[in-house]
Amino acid sequence: MFNKFYFLVLVLLVIACKKEQQVKVIPTTIITFDSLSSPTLDTISLEKFVPKAVPAIDSIFVKLSDYSDVFEYDIKYATSDNFLKQPVYDCAACYLRYKTVTALLAAQVDFAKQGYRLKLFDCYRPLDVQKKMWTILPGTNYVANPAKGSIHNRGGAVDLTLVDSLGIELDMGTAFDFFGPEAHHSYTNLPQNVLDNRKLLKNTMEKHNFKSIYSEWWHYNFIPARYDTVSNFTWECS
Repeated sequence: MFNKFYFLVLVLLVIACKKEQQVKVIPTTIITFDSLSSPTLDTISLEKFVPKAVPAIDSIFVKLSDYSDVFEYDIKYATSDNFLKQPVYDCAACYLRYKTVTALLAAQVDFAKQGYRLKLFDCYRPLDVQKKMWTILPGTNYVANPAKGSIHNRGGAVDLTLVDSLGIELDMGTAFDFFGPEAHHSYTNLPQNVLDNRKLLKNTMEKHNFKSIYSEWWHYNFIPARYDTVSNFTWECS
C-alpha cells in the first residue's frame, strides 16, 4: 500500500510537469546575431547567422530585424502605396514565426553569395487586415478568404524582392501587388533579364522550403507554416 501511494504521487507529479511545460511562458530573451552593420555581401557566411541562444518553441512570433540587419524593408501596408490606397498597419514591422525567420536567414545567405539582399514588402498580417482586404477583393486569387485565413495570418508568408549592393531593386517586370497576368510566374513575354531575376528568386526560395503561388512573383509561403494557427495580434509601435 505504501509503494502504491508513492507511485501514484510520482505519476501525478509527472502529469503536472507536462502541463506546466505546455503553458510555459516564452522567455523574453530571443536570438541575437552578430552585428552586420554595412555588411559586405560577398563575405557574409552562414556562421554570421548562427544563433547564440535558441528558443524552445519554433512557432513563436519574432521580429525579423531583431535577428539580422542585412534585410531591406518597404512594408507597403504601413503606407498608402498599396492596392488599399491607405495604411492598415499602425507602423511598419516584419513579424514572422521563428522557424520562418531561420529559413529566411538561410535563403539570404545564398542570395548574399551572389551579391543580393532580400527586401520585404509584407510579413505577418493580422486577421482583421485580411478581412478588410477581402471586402475590397472578394473571391479572387489575390486575397485569401479570411474564413480560413492566409499563411500571412499564420506568420509563414513573405512578400519580397531582391536588391543589389546599392539597394536598387532588381527588375521583376511589374510592381508589387500588380494584379494582372504579367505578374504570373507562367508569363514569359518579358525581357530575359526579368525572367532570370524571377528564376533566381524562385529557385533560391524553393531551395529553402518556400513555395511560390502562380499569380504573384513576390509571394512565398513557408511550407511548414501552413498548419499553424491564424493570429490577430498587433505589434506595438515604438
